[in-house]
Amino acid sequence: MLSLTLIGIAILSMVAFFVSRTRALAAAGGSLATLHSRPSYNGLFALLCVLLIGLGAFLVVSIATSSWLSGHMTGALEDLAPDVQGLQAQTVLADARAIATGGLASTTDDLREQLAEVYASAAGTRTWIMVIVSSLAALGAAVWAVGQVNRSFRARNKSEKILRSILLAAAALAILTTIMIFLSLIGETLNFFDKIGWRVDKFLFGLTWSPLSGVHTGEMSADKVGAVPLFLGTAMITLIAMLVAIPVGLFAAIYLSEFASKRVRATAKPMMEILAGVPTVVYGFFAATTVAPFMVGLGDTLGIGVEAESALTAGLVMGIMIIPFISSLSDDVINAVPQSLRDGSYGLGATKAETVTKVVLPAALPGIVSAALLGISRAVGETMIVVMAVGQSANLTFNPLDKVTTVTVQITMLILGDTEADTAAGPAYTLGFALFAATLGLNVLALRLVRKYRLKYE
Repeated sequence: MLSLTLIGIAILSMVAFFVSRTRALAAAGGSLATLHSRPSYNGLFALLCVLLIGLGAFLVVSIATSSWLSGHMTGALEDLAPDVQGLQAQTVLADARAIATGGLASTTDDLREQLAEVYASAAGTRTWIMVIVSSLAALGAAVWAVGQVNRSFRARNKSEKILRSILLAAAALAILTTIMIFLSLIGETLNFFDKIGWRVDKFLFGLTWSPLSGVHTGEMSADKVGAVPLFLGTAMITLIAMLVAIPVGLFAAIYLSEFASKRVRATAKPMMEILAGVPTVVYGFFAATTVAPFMVGLGDTLGIGVEAESALTAGLVMGIMIIPFISSLSDDVINAVPQSLRDGSYGLGATKAETVTKVVLPAALPGIVSAALLGISRAVGETMIVVMAVGQSANLTFNPLDKVTTVTVQITMLILGDTEADTAAGPAYTLGFALFAATLGLNVLALRLVRKYRLKYE
């Protein structure tokens, strides 16, 4: 029903577009010059009004009725079973919703069955309220927007104002999301440091990572939250990945954009970009089942001890995964360099190679740096490959052939482990905040380097 309502709002917006456009043509009387705005702008204004008001009403009513439904179910539970409180009450309500919607409940009894009937009835009422209110709002918006059409109606100005507001809202949403992520991370991070006595130095420079070792005593030792082994493992794997991805990706981009024929480029570029569409879990499976045994066997042949869960294995596979990102972005940046720079270089007698190395690449360097930064950020935050390819032991080692662990692996283990969520959340969120800060620092550093180079080049 709700899906049909959304489809109906979309159809009504298209109808309003054509009706407003037709009405504007009729108002013009065969002379479009008499209209302030072209008929298509009148139609666009009506379409935007119907979509925004209809979908806005749908969203507002959905949020309001969701709160009402939650309160209604809580009240019903208090009437039927006043003794059920806390976590048990949440479990009973979740089972009742599952029974009402055809899902899988942990258990069934008379109380849950009765609550399921209450939920089904209330959910049906909520659905009809959402359908009726959003439909009436969209219909009213359509009637009003169509009625505004006349020769002097400034449809273009109003439509552009609405579109600017939508773009502003999208930008504000992105900024707000970043702020909310920061606030959620910093809140749990402060709680974590409060538990260990604000020993930030122990976290940043400590050499032992075992944050849950004192869980059974109810205390968290500051001497067991040293994240240096995690940072070192993450940096080692990222460095190996970049040593693979940046040279291969950049050289591939240079060849495809400057030296390859159109036929080779049309074939090679799509094939390389197929790697970007492979799910990361496939890369992780490939690393664990193919690359790791190969590296162990190669090490045995050479007389070198290579662990199956080594940084080298994860770094190699992660580098392969990042190649298409760096290659594609670098290729676009190199192609964006004006042809006049190349022609000027050729006119001065430079060869193709000299033009590429002394003219094209310096001009494209800011974009190439951005591509490399994107690759580093992707490597630092990668989860599935390292979860499947590296271990969980926080070993302090500089040897890429040894077992290592990473920040993302430890976050995953803490969140998905058997420890209570309140206990594991602190270390996990603190590690997440560390990743957030590291990525932010890389962005700031890259922007400063790019700005400095641009000023020198110009």
